[in-house]
Amino acid sequence: MHLTLITNPDESKIILYKVARIIYAETNASSLPAIESLAAMIANMCATSQRQLCDLVKDKNIFESLNANSNRHGHLYINSENQKFKICLRVAQKMISGALPDCCHGAVRFHRAENLPDWAVSRGYIAEVDELLFYL
Repeated sequence: MHLTLITNPDESKIILYKVARIIYAETNASSLPAIESLAAMIANMCATSQRQLCDLVKDKNIFESLNANSNRHGHLYINSENQKFKICLRVAQKMISGALPDCCHGAVRFHRAENLPDWAVSRGYIAEVDELLFYL
């Protein structure tokens, strides 16, 4: 089966939907705290790395779901009318507007508990939310 991503024709909302889709794919919208923590981490990454949000949301080294061979890749194609996706969309909007508090304690990296990337071996995580571990 071939999936086609339908993008929003409103240019001002393209980045909003990209962020929300990544948050949905990475968290599977498991809980509001997980969604908010990942969104806050993305905001922290933008602030500390001086990278633009539109650049960060394309980085396959940060977001596993962007890799075509990832089990999470298909989640990027979620229907925009899905209720859990709508939560991700609202949280992404709060993050983009600067109204989302830093609920991940300054974290700038993450991974799911089922994985242990090389970069995380010598670090201690600072927050655990659902299946996500966050690092400075």
